Amino acid sequence: MIQSVHTENAPAAIGPYSQAVRAGNTVYVSGQIPIDPETGAFAGEDIASQTRQSLTNIRNILKAAGMDMSNVVKTTVLLADIADFAAMNEVYAEFFSEPYPARAAFQAAAIPKGAKVEIEATACGKN
Repeated sequence: MIQSVHTENAPAAIGPYSQAVRAGNTVYVSGQIPIDPETGAFAGEDIASQTRQSLTNIRNILKAAGMDMSNVVKTTVLLADIADFAAMNEVYAEFFSEPYPARAAFQAAAIPKGAKVEIEATACGKN
Protein backbone atom coordinates (compact mmCIF):
# COMPACT_ATOMS: atom_id res chain seq x y z
CA MET A 1 0.00 0.00 0.00
CA ILE A 2 1.33 3.45 -0.91
CA GLN A 3 0.50 6.44 1.32
CA SER A 4 1.30 10.11 1.01
CA VAL A 5 3.13 11.75 3.93
CA HIS A 6 2.44 15.40 4.69
CA THR A 7 3.34 17.89 7.40
CA GLU A 8 2.80 21.62 7.83
CA ASN A 9 6.36 21.74 9.25
CA ALA A 10 7.87 21.51 5.76
CA PRO A 11 7.09 23.43 2.57
CA ALA A 12 4.06 22.31 0.63
CA ALA A 13 4.75 20.55 -2.66
CA ILE A 14 5.03 23.07 -5.51
CA GLY A 15 3.78 20.63 -8.13
CA PRO A 16 1.93 17.35 -8.60
CA TYR A 17 3.94 15.34 -6.06
CA SER A 18 3.93 14.46 -2.36
CA GLN A 19 6.35 15.70 0.29
CA ALA A 20 7.03 12.00 0.79
CA VAL A 21 5.49 8.64 0.02
CA ARG A 22 5.46 5.57 2.26
CA ALA A 23 5.64 2.21 0.51
CA GLY A 24 5.72 -0.57 3.09
CA ASN A 25 8.36 0.35 5.68
CA THR A 26 10.22 2.66 3.28
CA VAL A 27 9.68 6.42 3.03
CA TYR A 28 10.81 8.31 -0.06
CA VAL A 29 11.21 12.02 0.70
CA SER A 30 10.94 14.34 -2.30
CA GLY A 31 13.78 16.76 -2.95
CA GLN A 32 13.70 19.54 -0.38
CA ILE A 33 14.86 23.03 -1.21
CA PRO A 34 15.64 25.47 1.62
CA ILE A 35 12.21 27.04 2.03
CA ASP A 36 11.26 27.88 5.60
CA PRO A 37 7.64 26.68 5.90
CA GLU A 38 6.79 29.51 8.32
CA THR A 39 7.86 32.31 5.99
CA GLY A 40 7.74 30.72 2.54
CA ALA A 41 11.18 32.23 1.86
CA PHE A 42 14.66 30.78 1.71
CA ALA A 43 16.21 30.33 5.16
CA GLY A 44 19.25 32.30 3.98
CA GLU A 45 21.39 33.03 0.96
CA ASP A 46 24.50 31.01 1.88
CA ILE A 47 24.97 27.28 1.31
CA ALA A 48 25.21 26.49 5.04
CA SER A 49 21.84 27.99 5.96
CA GLN A 50 20.21 26.54 2.84
CA THR A 51 21.58 23.05 3.56
CA ARG A 52 20.44 23.28 7.18
CA GLN A 53 16.89 24.22 6.13
CA SER A 54 16.69 21.51 3.46
CA LEU A 55 17.75 18.87 6.01
CA THR A 56 15.40 20.31 8.66
CA ASN A 57 12.56 19.96 6.17
CA ILE A 58 13.54 16.32 5.60
CA ARG A 59 13.72 15.71 9.37
CA ASN A 60 10.23 17.20 9.83
CA ILE A 61 8.75 15.10 7.03
CA LEU A 62 10.32 11.96 8.48
CA LYS A 63 8.89 12.84 11.90
CA ALA A 64 5.42 12.99 10.32
CA ALA A 65 6.09 9.48 9.00
CA GLY A 66 7.13 8.23 12.45
CA MET A 67 10.83 8.17 11.58
CA ASP A 68 13.95 10.25 12.16
CA MET A 69 17.28 10.91 10.49
CA SER A 70 18.70 7.62 11.81
CA ASN A 71 16.28 5.84 9.44
CA VAL A 72 17.81 7.48 6.35
CA VAL A 73 19.65 4.98 4.18
CA LYS A 74 20.30 7.08 1.04
CA THR A 75 20.39 10.74 0.07
CA THR A 76 20.95 12.63 -3.14
CA VAL A 77 22.32 16.16 -2.92
CA LEU A 78 22.01 18.57 -5.85
CA LEU A 79 24.22 21.64 -5.71
CA ALA A 80 23.99 24.71 -7.91
CA ASP A 81 27.78 25.00 -7.54
CA ILE A 82 29.94 21.96 -6.72
CA ALA A 83 32.41 24.39 -5.12
CA ASP A 84 29.88 24.54 -2.23
CA PHE A 85 30.40 20.82 -1.51
CA ALA A 86 32.69 21.26 1.53
CA ALA A 87 30.44 23.82 3.22
CA MET A 88 27.35 21.68 2.51
CA ASN A 89 29.14 18.60 3.85
CA GLU A 90 30.00 20.35 7.11
CA VAL A 91 26.32 21.07 7.84
CA TYR A 92 25.24 17.66 6.50
CA ALA A 93 27.48 15.99 9.12
CA GLU A 94 25.46 17.71 11.90
CA PHE A 95 22.33 15.75 10.88
CA PHE A 96 23.73 12.22 10.55
CA SER A 97 25.81 9.80 12.58
CA GLU A 98 27.35 6.42 11.85
CA PRO A 99 26.38 4.37 10.04
CA TYR A 100 26.04 7.26 7.59
CA PRO A 101 23.55 6.93 4.75
CA ALA A 102 24.77 6.23 1.24
CA ARG A 103 24.91 9.44 -0.77
CA ALA A 104 25.34 10.87 -4.23
CA ALA A 105 26.13 14.54 -4.85
CA PHE A 106 25.96 16.36 -8.15
CA GLN A 107 26.17 19.85 -9.57
CA ALA A 108 22.87 20.65 -11.26
CA ALA A 109 22.40 23.14 -14.07
CA ALA A 110 19.51 24.71 -12.14
CA ILE A 111 17.56 24.00 -8.98
CA PRO A 112 13.93 25.14 -8.50
CA LYS A 113 13.45 28.75 -7.39
CA GLY A 114 17.18 29.42 -7.75
CA ALA A 115 18.11 27.46 -4.60
CA LYS A 116 21.75 26.57 -3.96
CA VAL A 117 20.86 23.04 -2.79
CA GLU A 118 18.16 20.39 -3.02
CA ILE A 119 18.28 17.15 -1.02
CA GLU A 120 16.13 14.02 -1.29
CA ALA A 121 16.19 11.05 1.07
CA THR A 122 15.09 7.45 1.37
CA ALA A 123 14.41 6.09 4.86
CA CYS A 124 13.56 2.60 6.09
CA GLY A 125 11.86 1.48 9.27
CA LYS A 126 14.06 -0.50 11.62
CA ASN A 127 13.49 -4.23 11.75
